[in-house]
Amino acid sequence: MIRVDGLGAVADGHRLLRDVSFAVPAGGVLAVVGPSGSGKSTLGRALLGEVGPGVRLTGRVEIDGRVVGPETPAPGGLVGYVPQQPSAALTPVRRVGPVLHEIARRHRPVPGRRARRVAVREAVRAVLTRVGLPADILRRYPHQLSGGQQQRLVIAHALLAGARVLVADEPTTGQDGLHRRDVAAELRRLAATGVTVVLLSHDLHLVRAIADDAIVLDRGVVVAAGPAHAVVGEPTRSAPAARPDAGSPPLEALLRAEGLTAAHRGATVLHGVDVTLGDAQCLALIGRSGSGKTTLARCLAGLHRPDTGTVTLDGRRLHASLDRRVPPDLAAVGYVFQDPRASFHPYAPVLAQVTRPAVRLRRQGPADVLAAARALLDQVGLDRDLVTRRPERLSGGELQRAALVRALLTRPRLLVCDEITSGLDGVNRDRILTLLDELRQAHRLALLVITHDPEVVVRLADRVVVLDHGRVVEHGRAADLPAGARSPLTRALLDPAIALPATTPDTEEMSRT
Repeated sequence: MIRVDGLGAVADGHRLLRDVSFAVPAGGVLAVVGPSGSGKSTLGRALLGEVGPGVRLTGRVEIDGRVVGPETPAPGGLVGYVPQQPSAALTPVRRVGPVLHEIARRHRPVPGRRARRVAVREAVRAVLTRVGLPADILRRYPHQLSGGQQQRLVIAHALLAGARVLVADEPTTGQDGLHRRDVAAELRRLAATGVTVVLLSHDLHLVRAIADDAIVLDRGVVVAAGPAHAVVGEPTRSAPAARPDAGSPPLEALLRAEGLTAAHRGATVLHGVDVTLGDAQCLALIGRSGSGKTTLARCLAGLHRPDTGTVTLDGRRLHASLDRRVPPDLAAVGYVFQDPRASFHPYAPVLAQVTRPAVRLRRQGPADVLAAARALLDQVGLDRDLVTRRPERLSGGELQRAALVRALLTRPRLLVCDEITSGLDGVNRDRILTLLDELRQAHRLALLVITHDPEVVVRLADRVVVLDHGRVVEHGRAADLPAGARSPLTRALLDPAIALPATTPDTEEMSRT
């Protein structure tokens, strides 16, 4: 189904891919792994016959016997693409329902207007069930969905189009453990029906669960290839860091949020939530996608006005709306968003955007901010020349690290991190987690981390709060979880493994057929 021979990619004199070759049969699952910026997304786009700005391809790519490239892109519907940042594939001014119905109509030429309407309605209902999205999502806009819901919606687009090849770029980014399992099962089901899957991922548990073969890219070069279980190996888990009094409730809270209730379009998504956090403590906020985690964080930062409740930082009550907060209060709460690409202006150099908030909010001189920015960029592993480019020239993981530097430069008292390791490989994830741990100890920096990654909880968190449908269902010391969890949901969320049944639904029937 896929044959790639000697694929190369160059942009501005920089080699993105060099002499990449592989083949994938119909129904096969190939995982492409490697550090951020190794060329995975460039490879994925090449399978559609697309390139990024200024990128030139060499070599040959065939999909189902057809040569594809910038001049001859893959026919519509043949290849589905799920991007790393799902918001990039969603139309912000159109509701979810009309778009899904439009895709279904285009790819289901059923004769008769009434029969077509019924077929389209049933197809949309079925695909929402397959990806685990509620029916009421049809009336919402993309910005009203969580990151995990956006990811599943993009997968639904590809499934409705009847793709025979699916390129999934980090499909479990922003997903909780239960939905990661569901995505893995869905990808295996697709493969069982003959769909060829190319998985670009840092999620080694996902790779081991579903991939037949794997290749490892490093700076655009294939450095290892073979069966997935042999190439990837067994992921290891770090031991929790030993900290004095780790996880004890703060006596004098730096942050105190009380009775927060918030709504979206008339529906309540937070129900009287209380959160406290002390100096240099890390609170992990976990829960299923759409449980209200990001809404809670946005209330703390003044980005979403709660209906009731108060937020106090350093004994000072913060105004509920961002535009009413004074510069010191704005600088005191740093925020690293789940979708870093959406938080950068597309036409300005990344470095200028990284330094601007500190100059404006802390009234620091540009030269001093630039020097501090370069030091932090070195710490997070970003090349100084790289950040002089526009955001489109950086990978999702590179932009995520740049966004972290931007937030740290304002010297916040509280740093909110929304899935900041989701687009990072293991090496850079370790680098970021180590840096955050060092900063909070050295500068009494409080961390609120929203995460679906159990490794982040193990490495950073003192305490854990579990949200479900906008309510706190469990809280306690991170060291006591998941073994001491009262809720089965908590145990499931903190289990990094993806366990799939030996046979997924319909597999045995299809094999008999």
